[in-house]
Amino acid sequence: MKILVVGSGGREHALVWKIAQSPRKPQIFCAPGNAGIEGLATCVPVKADDIAGLKAFALKEGIDLTVVGPEAPLALGIADEFRKARLKIFGPTKAAARLESSKSFSKDIMAASRIPTAVSKSFEQMDQALAYVDAQPVPIVVKADGLAQGKGVVVAMTREEAKQAVRDAMEKSVFGQAGQRVLIEEFLDGEELTIMAFTDGNTVVPMIPAQDHKRVGDGDVGPNTGGMGAYAPAPIATAALRDQVTRQVLQPTVDAMARLGCPFQGVLYAGLMIVKGIPYVLEFNARMGDPETEVVLPLLKTDLVDVMEAVVEHRLDELQVEWRQDTAVCVVMTSPGYPGSYETGFPIEGLPAQSGASPIAVFHAGTKREAGQVVTAGGRVLAVAAWAPSLLQARAQVYQAVPGISFQGRHYRTDIAHRALPRQS
Repeated sequence: MKILVVGSGGREHALVWKIAQSPRKPQIFCAPGNAGIEGLATCVPVKADDIAGLKAFALKEGIDLTVVGPEAPLALGIADEFRKARLKIFGPTKAAARLESSKSFSKDIMAASRIPTAVSKSFEQMDQALAYVDAQPVPIVVKADGLAQGKGVVVAMTREEAKQAVRDAMEKSVFGQAGQRVLIEEFLDGEELTIMAFTDGNTVVPMIPAQDHKRVGDGDVGPNTGGMGAYAPAPIATAALRDQVTRQVLQPTVDAMARLGCPFQGVLYAGLMIVKGIPYVLEFNARMGDPETEVVLPLLKTDLVDVMEAVVEHRLDELQVEWRQDTAVCVVMTSPGYPGSYETGFPIEGLPAQSGASPIAVFHAGTKREAGQVVTAGGRVLAVAAWAPSLLQARAQVYQAVPGISFQGRHYRTDIAHRALPRQS
C-alpha cells in the first residue's frame, strides 16, 4: 500500500510517524516533508499547495491513499481534484473546508444549528468595524476571516488595541487576503479545550480531548501563536462534557454540512471555550490541529490507516476506535522572535535518535537539512512529545528532553499543562 502525506510540519511528521507503525507496513511518501520526516518517508519536492503537482505525482506513483495535513490545500480544493481523478483522499472538499477557511460561514452554520458560540459580527469596511468596536465592551476579540496560520486572532484588552488589530488586518494587510474581512467577537472568559473527531460525513468519532497553549509566554501571556504546546487528555473534559460536545457541537455540524450538500469527511476540529461548564465554539478547523496531533496520535491504539480508510469509504460506523490510557505532553521549541519576524538557518544540536519503543518523540515542525546538518527553517521548529501513565510523569519526561536540544535563540514555554496540575494533586 502506498500513502502520500501532504505537508511539512510537526503535525505531518506525527501523521507519518503513526502511519509508519501500521501493521500493514505501507510505503510512505511526504510532500514536501522536512528533515525529520525523511527518516520515515520518501520526501517529494512538491509544495503542499501545488494541487496539480500533487495529483500528477499520485497518479504516476499509484498512490492508494493521500492524507492532507495543512489547511491551505483543503481550502484550494485538493480533495475535489483528487476525487475527480478517482484518487482516494482523506480530507474535506473545498466547500466543506469553508468551516475553517471562512469564519463568517462557520458562524452561519453554528447559528442555523443553534450551536453555542460567542456573539460576533463580520465587517468588510474598516470604518464600520472601528465604529462597532467603540460600541462594545472590552476585552474583545478581533479575528481575520480567512486562513492566517493560527495567528489571525487578537484578544484585545482595550478598545485602542482592538482598533489597531482591525487596522493591521484591513489597512496594513498583515494577514494578506485573510484579513480583508474581519470578525469582531465577544470575549469569553473560560478554559480552552480542543476536541477533534474523525467523521465520514455521517458518523462522528471523537478523539481524546486536548488543551493547546496559544500564547507565546509562560502564564499565557504575549501574542497568540500557532501553538506552543499541548497535552491530552485534558481533565476539564469529563465524560459528560465530551458527550455534550458530541451531541451539541460535532454531530449537528456534520449533519448541517450534509444537508447543505457538502458532506464533511476527514477530521473536524472544534476549538472550544468552556464557560461555567458550557462548551462554546471558538473556531472550527477542517483538519487535525498542531500541536494537538502530536499528543493525540501517540494515544491512539487502533491502526490509523484503518481509521482513515473507514472514513474515506463511508464505513466509520463499522470500526471500533480504541485509545491508550496514558497521558501525553508536547512542548514546542520556536525560533527567536516568533510569532513575529525571525531568522532561520541555525544548526540544531542534541537531536536524540528516534526509537519506536521510546515513550518520547521529537517531531520536526520547521527544519531542513543543509550540507548534512539539520537547521531551523520555520517559526515553530520542533515539537517534543512524551507519554506516560500520568500527566506528572509525561511532563517530567518531556522537560528532561527539551533542554538537551539547542539552537541559537531557542524559545519554549516551561509551564505546558499548568492548568491541569492542580487537578492532579
